[in-house]
Amino acid sequence: MSNIRAATPSDAEEICRIYNYYVMNTSISFEEVEVTAVEMSRRIADVTQQLPWLVVEQDGLIAGYAYATKWRVRSAYRFSVETSVYLSQDARGQGFGASLYEALLGELGKLGVHAAIGGIAQPNEASVRLHEKMGFHKVAMFEQVGFKNDKWVDVGYWQKLL
Repeated sequence: MSNIRAATPSDAEEICRIYNYYVMNTSISFEEVEVTAVEMSRRIADVTQQLPWLVVEQDGLIAGYAYATKWRVRSAYRFSVETSVYLSQDARGQGFGASLYEALLGELGKLGVHAAIGGIAQPNEASVRLHEKMGFHKVAMFEQVGFKNDKWVDVGYWQKLL
């Protein structure tokens, strides 16, 4: 049985367990050093002052999380956010990503957010499929904007108007 709820700083260790896999083993995250639980706790506290950060639990453990951050700092961007979803490796393909995104987009709509933007390091077919399933459409592709794991990485952007 799964449950979606608001994240708290006390979830940081479990969130790091999920996120640091991507940091250390993929080009999906552009971070190159594992994030500590202390740092993740700070990030959660910062985000949740204004925007949602959700977790999905399965059998009492966090199986994934989703959150939104400001798209840009200039005031005219205040109705746009960037969204992120991460799942533990054993939770992939079970519908948790779509459930998290549905809940996140619902919360963003209540806050008056107009545009949700997802940046996806390429290639990442699973993330592209998830975003398109949720109604996002591709709006941009930036070539070779990241360098990780000894290779250049493109980043595509998908957008959904709420």
